[in-house]
Amino acid sequence: MPTIAVWKFTSCDGCQLTLLDCEDELLPLADQVHIAHFLEVTGASEPGPYDISIVEGSVTTPEEAERIRWIREQSAMLVVVGACATSGGVQALRNFADVDEFRSIVYASPEHISALDTSTPISAHVAVDHELRGCPIDRGQLLEVITALLAGRAPDLPDTSVCTDCKRRGLTCVMVSRGTPCLGPVTHAGCGALCPAVDRGCYGCFGPMTRPNAPALVPLLKRTGMSDDELELVFRTFNANAEWT
Repeated sequence: MPTIAVWKFTSCDGCQLTLLDCEDELLPLADQVHIAHFLEVTGASEPGPYDISIVEGSVTTPEEAERIRWIREQSAMLVVVGACATSGGVQALRNFADVDEFRSIVYASPEHISALDTSTPISAHVAVDHELRGCPIDRGQLLEVITALLAGRAPDLPDTSVCTDCKRRGLTCVMVSRGTPCLGPVTHAGCGALCPAVDRGCYGCFGPMTRPNAPALVPLLKRTGMSDDELELVFRTFNANAEWT
């Protein structure tokens, strides 16, 4: 029986909760897989090796940098989930600032805080087999990856922009029709165009699509009234350290 392990690094646990929210869909798989490690569910933990490891969170401490290498050695397949694991997450804002200054301001005893100067994705440290974007991830994509790997086939994941999701849902472009700033043209598909569906622009929580053309989008965003500071902020939110160009 295949063994699955779920691991947490620096993150909010939201992507693990997405997995738990799939309880009805996962019930048919209950007798086909064995959960060997998933501390969000149980304190029981079994030693590896593991057939599939699912990792949430970014690497932000020396201990995490060592632990992800051990997990990679113990895992036949490594799947990273969420903006933190795929790009460093919101906490990657530290990459553009002085971490020592933050430590001295936030913590009463900063000398006890062990943290790296950067927040980096899992792929910066070990080889990754599959990535799921989002903050949080989409449950449909998660189920697709798990069932595909158990069936021995490649997962069918989108590699287009959020604009594709908008067209498939028959949504009117919020930037064209309303002048609403939207990162949909450069953001990876997978959310189902949740924000444009309620007349809000895409915030880019699924990170940059393959070969995004952000320089072409920036003049259009400025035309909606966005300033340079607002542009920098919107590109440095969920996927702060991602490459948008």
